[in-house]
Amino acid sequence: MKKLMFFLMMAGAAVTGQAQERPEHEIHAAMLFNFIKYVQWPDEAAPGDFVVGVMGEDNVFNTLKAWYDGKPKGAKKYVVKKLTTANEAASCHVVYLGKSKSKEFENIKSSIAGKPVLTVTDGNGLGQKGSCINFRVIDGKLKWELNQATFSSSNLKVSGQLASMSILI
Repeated sequence: MKKLMFFLMMAGAAVTGQAQERPEHEIHAAMLFNFIKYVQWPDEAAPGDFVVGVMGEDNVFNTLKAWYDGKPKGAKKYVVKKLTTANEAASCHVVYLGKSKSKEFENIKSSIAGKPVLTVTDGNGLGQKGSCINFRVIDGKLKWELNQATFSSSNLKVSGQLASMSILI
């Protein structure tokens, strides 16, 4: 918990320029990785790959690929892949949808309906439209919305620690 709190404070400070300058894509990549630690998937213990798909932000994709691709996640290993179509999202555990591809959200949502896929977005109003987690900047600080109904319908369990630091929808 201390580690998460420290990281999140630093991420918020970085957005406002109070901390060492970190590019936004690095902050999003690091926060996405931290979100994963506080979410439980129904097939978590099954062997295979833990697939993180990225659509719309090459910098976030490149950062996630460099930092996490091939690293272990319990019985699984991280595989970071670039998504070119919304249908590819159905084979992922996590989908990050960048601001530049926000218009694809409804297609992704249809593709993953009923599947345990964590969606993390960076688009205006996407939290209300059904993204599990949506980044927002409020008063110059990076925050995130957490859609409890979407977590529930996706059969994902979110820790109370993460929920308590979120803007709940």
